[in-house]
Amino acid sequence: MGGASLVVADAAAWTLAVAAAMTVRFDLGESVWDRWSPAGAIMLAVVAQTLGGYLSGIYTARWRRGSLDEGMALARSILMATLVLVVGNDLLPGSRLVPVSVAIGAAPIAFCGAGAVRFLERFATMRRTERTTKGAKPVLVFGAGDGGCQVIKSMHSDELNRWNPVGIIDDDPSKSHLRIGGVSVLGNREKLAEMVAATGAEMVVVAAPSISSESLRDLSARALGANVGLRVVPPVTELLDGHVGADDVRPLTEADLLGRHQIDTDISAIAGYISGRRVLVTGAGGSIGSELCREINLFNPERLVMLDRDESALHAVQMAIEGRALLDTRNLVVADIRDADRMTEVFMEHRPDVVFHTAALKHLPLLELYPAEALKTNVHGTLNVLQAAAASGVDRFVNISTDKAADPSSVLGYTKRIAEQLTSWFAAREPGTYLSVRFGNVLGSRGSVLGAFEKQVAAGGPITVTHPDVTRYFMTVTEAVQLVVQAGAVGLDGEALVLDMGEPVKIVDVARRLVAQSDRPIDIVFTGLRPGEKMHEVLLGRNELDDRHAHPLISHCRVPAQSPLGLAELEVSNDDDLKVAMISQCRTALTSDETLTV
Repeated sequence: MGGASLVVADAAAWTLAVAAAMTVRFDLGESVWDRWSPAGAIMLAVVAQTLGGYLSGIYTARWRRGSLDEGMALARSILMATLVLVVGNDLLPGSRLVPVSVAIGAAPIAFCGAGAVRFLERFATMRRTERTTKGAKPVLVFGAGDGGCQVIKSMHSDELNRWNPVGIIDDDPSKSHLRIGGVSVLGNREKLAEMVAATGAEMVVVAAPSISSESLRDLSARALGANVGLRVVPPVTELLDGHVGADDVRPLTEADLLGRHQIDTDISAIAGYISGRRVLVTGAGGSIGSELCREINLFNPERLVMLDRDESALHAVQMAIEGRALLDTRNLVVADIRDADRMTEVFMEHRPDVVFHTAALKHLPLLELYPAEALKTNVHGTLNVLQAAAASGVDRFVNISTDKAADPSSVLGYTKRIAEQLTSWFAAREPGTYLSVRFGNVLGSRGSVLGAFEKQVAAGGPITVTHPDVTRYFMTVTEAVQLVVQAGAVGLDGEALVLDMGEPVKIVDVARRLVAQSDRPIDIVFTGLRPGEKMHEVLLGRNELDDRHAHPLISHCRVPAQSPLGLAELEVSNDDDLKVAMISQCRTALTSDETLTV
């Protein structure tokens, strides 16, 4: 229906409205029609309605037919016509056209009549465009809020006919009888298996963008038990316009299940110590280092020096940041942190104000086999960087550590704990700020367990898990980088900063979810804990206090200092003696009655 047709329809609505109001006002009496001029009132109302309608856009296709926006615009135009009719009723020469009560009473009748025309047109359009559900996958939609409404509406209008919503799941008892787009709320999540059996649903779509990670894990487990897939819509923060639809539905990721609390970085504090400063990142080509370089570059440092021993990794990070990789700047530094003289040379050339030390060896099983290599990089390499930083007058030094440094039991944990202690020693003696940051497992980093599982699934399995009860803490790459940058702003000398990563996740549950999402059967094989590997990681050592004075999600703990002179004790002849010596170096992290085992 075009604009001209709507003008006619609204004119008819006002005609019927005035006639009806007159009839009701005078109790169906015929003689009163000779005393008043309803035709004049109708003409005045129609002219005012037409003018108001064009001004409000209801005749120019500004609003979708039958929408709430159009309804509000229609109400404004009806109100304008009513005001004109009431005022004009008194100002026109001669007697009143109609009683004031008729002018006011006709307004809601006209609104209902005009609105009914629009509703019927929209209903007819929906019936004409109603698609068949043949070939569409039957799905249950979790969430009867705004997200659920938008997703169901989008599914009904999906030209690809991918989804057929057959029911809604919602935990709110007040929504138990709600219907959205003809789809009924069937119950809460506890009845999911019953709903699947009753409706034949093959998928559950979570249309609650703000759902918690705990609820998402619970739904994932219930969907797995009901033998149906699970899909989600992204968090509101990932949506460009805040609206969700069928095209936004995607597979569940481990980041969704972890539901990480994103750190609210203090931009002003960051800008104060990075913008316009010389910044150096070791291990710049690694997963954390490369993302850190991209983040730092956003704050316009005077110079960003990226150091790595892997020239191909430097090529990749320059391409990611600058969109080109000519390798033609001395801000790209090929160097090994094991080389003390080279570190001094680099630091004296660039004179960095801020240093982020991410370079390290990190694969636990290999370091158990070659502890001397871990010592050379993670301990002596860190000492080389610390000494070069002190000699060049670095203002802030952030050492990247790991949760395995808390109550360490592996070569990786020992070496990273000693690196924390060395950093604390320099913090007590140098004018700058020296501190450490501990990470859990970083999703998406090279060598992460999730990446290994995905490759095993792609190869047809099996997925190998060390133990059915083993748990780990996880964080996203974005969080890891934000924590590092935040640490430089709020961390104090000699501290280790640790992110609150929520509850630890069972590794076997991660494996099972990946298997459930696979289109073929995948076996899970348990291989047993490896030497040095813990059943459960901890974020803080048993004698470390959880102090959160700067940010509610960041713990600050003091790290005992370790003099570089003590590293002479690590100069031993074999690997077993080296492990024992490392334990001795880490004793300061433990109470006197606690022991570590090789």
